[in-house]
Amino acid sequence: MMLKNPVIEEILKNEGGYINHPDDAGGATRWGITEKTARSYGYTGDMKDFTRENAYTILEKNYWYQPGFDKVNLISPLLAMELCDTGTNMGPSVGIKWLQRWLNAYNRKGTDYNDIAIDGKMGPATLNALAEFLKVRGKEGETVMLTSLNCSQGQRYLELAEGKPGNESFIYGWMRARVHID
Repeated sequence: MMLKNPVIEEILKNEGGYINHPDDAGGATRWGITEKTARSYGYTGDMKDFTRENAYTILEKNYWYQPGFDKVNLISPLLAMELCDTGTNMGPSVGIKWLQRWLNAYNRKGTDYNDIAIDGKMGPATLNALAEFLKVRGKEGETVMLTSLNCSQGQRYLELAEGKPGNESFIYGWMRARVHID
């Protein structure tokens, strides 16, 4: 039996079932997968019947392995989860760019590690900068980076709601998902 990726399992749990809200430009969605994405993978049925297994396959390929979050997971499972979650909501490159920007801002003028390109790709330079950041800042740095990424995500949600009134239907739920309550 193949072990399931706990990050993808958590995203599926959070995304839940079928939604077709009139204010959602993505249209019919099941398990966080839009109809357009499902169709691009050859699914032809009603989105209400789109299976969790199909969603798992798409999420793991496009939002875990393809952007390189599996490599982040080796450095920080907490940040890999956050980046994967952001990627499923906004596209993987968005969260990667935020991580890159924060890493550059936190490197103390290049004394901890060199600035990296803000290219939205999880390459060796970004992975090395993240590893160095966490080596210097420790567990506290991981928590601060998580908060930093959530601040960027919250800012983007605010901009989306301000730019399109229909997004006000979703912003509270989007932000509620950013709250980490133990």
